[in-house]
Amino acid sequence: MSSSTATAPATAAPPGPRRTAAVPLAAGLAAALLGSLVCAVAVGSSGLGLGQVLRLLAAGLTGGRLAAEEAAAYAIVWEIRLPRAVLAAVVGAGLAATGVAVQAMVRNALADPFVLGISSGASVGANAVLMLGAFASLGVWALSVSAFAAALLAMVLVYLTARTAHGLTPLRLVLTGTAMSYGFSAVTALMVFAAARGEAARSAMMWLLGSLGGATWGSVPIAAVTVLAGLGYLACAAGRLDALAMGDETAASLGVDPDRLRRELFVVTAAVIGTVVAVSGAIGFVGLMVPHLVRMLVGAGHRRVLLVAPLVGALLLVWVDIVSRTLLAPAELPVGVVTAALGVPCFLLLMRRRGYAFGGGR
Repeated sequence: MSSSTATAPATAAPPGPRRTAAVPLAAGLAAALLGSLVCAVAVGSSGLGLGQVLRLLAAGLTGGRLAAEEAAAYAIVWEIRLPRAVLAAVVGAGLAATGVAVQAMVRNALADPFVLGISSGASVGANAVLMLGAFASLGVWALSVSAFAAALLAMVLVYLTARTAHGLTPLRLVLTGTAMSYGFSAVTALMVFAAARGEAARSAMMWLLGSLGGATWGSVPIAAVTVLAGLGYLACAAGRLDALAMGDETAASLGVDPDRLRRELFVVTAAVIGTVVAVSGAIGFVGLMVPHLVRMLVGAGHRRVLLVAPLVGALLLVWVDIVSRTLLAPAELPVGVVTAALGVPCFLLLMRRRGYAFGGGR
């Protein structure tokens, strides 16, 4: 989570050198994503070859017949690896898109989806299940339901605390979200510290650092629908986001109500963040790094950025998940550890890149 309260505005900079065309780039990224999903299904410890994986995928899609001895391999492909790969793509797309939205909403180039405190609230709900057995009657849905409910509660608390008679101001929203996040993190740490079972504490830490190990086809549709709905809203609001990024006064002069737009963005991003965190845990750095990388490629216009950023986020997280489950196999690294290991040096290189202005431009 980014806790910085720096006020570096996410404003558009003067035109720089020629950018990569967004539509061809998006088409290439979409093709790369499809190939990466196949690779994610093929890579693993079970010894399945690429040809066999393609045949099993085709059989599942077309209803083709398979030999009885391939039933186990079919289950590995369709019930374990494919839902995990698809969920990684969905979560990566959601985190990247909400990163773009949050940076425009608070006009802070150092903001990311977790700056609102939503993910920390979801962590409290998830740990209530892992440590205290809350919502046990919901079975396999207990973790997701508890995390999402806690995320919504955190959203309400942050909104009510940050709201003033003049609406939601960027600085109050960042400060309130950061403060709430520290408070929720303290509650989570207390739960882990007081855990009577070591395995429960280990599961909690794994979830806090992000993991896609629990992916099932049951968790994919809800996350996918929420992320797609959020992407649809953001695509429609791209022009207003350009105005908001230039400041409230400029936005108002262009006919955009900044307070209303900020409330809408808050609700949409909170819903998407709460949903993806509920199914994957708290995966950091994607929503901070990807928007800057995409702006460097296609410029600061939100229509172009929101076309490319979800694909970059999806592609990134699919490969991060591959690394997390194969680097130390049969052990599995938390996904958030890998995103941080990749994200920190990449972000530092971006900061030192000559001519790159955070929040837009070069």
